[in-house]
Amino acid sequence: MLALLSLPPGARAADNPAPGFWDPQHRLERPDTTSLRLVRFTIEDDYPPFGFALPDGTLAGFNVELAREICEELRIACTVQPRRWDTILPSIEDGRSDAAIASIAITRENRQRVDFSAPYYKTPARFAVAASSGLVDAIPETLAGKAIGVEARTAHEAWLRDFFPGSDIRPYETAAALRAALRRGEVEAIFGDGVTLALWLNGTDAAGCCAFRGGPFLHSAYFGEGVGVAVRKNNSTLRRAIDFALARIAARGVYADLYLKYFPVGFF
Repeated sequence: MLALLSLPPGARAADNPAPGFWDPQHRLERPDTTSLRLVRFTIEDDYPPFGFALPDGTLAGFNVELAREICEELRIACTVQPRRWDTILPSIEDGRSDAAIASIAITRENRQRVDFSAPYYKTPARFAVAASSGLVDAIPETLAGKAIGVEARTAHEAWLRDFFPGSDIRPYETAAALRAALRRGEVEAIFGDGVTLALWLNGTDAAGCCAFRGGPFLHSAYFGEGVGVAVRKNNSTLRRAIDFALARIAARGVYADLYLKYFPVGFF
């Protein structure tokens, strides 16, 4: 079966659905945070719109604001410091930082090094088509016999071949070549990472040429378990506190506000 995200009622704002990853019926008890005097968050500051530095050096971005909201919800002092991507997990392992909110994928390899909160976002796969396309959906029946572009040798290509065997699947060597093929009309749709495609659709390069169609598609065996806040192994106090804060932030509508602020073309 195609793995589609089920969005809770009221989670859509105009044409941009704000995803929900927390069960609104599940009530978490506020954890004891008396031992958490200061939480040192790390982020990557060269990954807009998730984390970046403004001209005056101030940190901004979806991950940055979410970290600050976590601290406010827990009523604890926090710092948010940038680090090079390759030093983020080591800084948690050796105690130089307490948590990383840096779009780190929850994988088996990463779980061997750190623990994770519940996912605070997932990376769905999406189809994009020309804005003028007459396709009303993107399912195996509507795309049967049609040319679909995908980046070669990726999980997205593997998924397409497994679930859309009746389509004309055309691999491209790079994401740029894939998007160019859609703009030139070589393919009727392209398939790839929803976050990357959303940023492209909202940028000047796309220039309004294209739009999402169908989905989002989630299948952990192909596209992963999502992205979580990383903490040191066995730091259950901080991990549970972050899980509580994320659920509360979602329940208060703050998560949806941040998503809509940073992703005007949403990836869900």
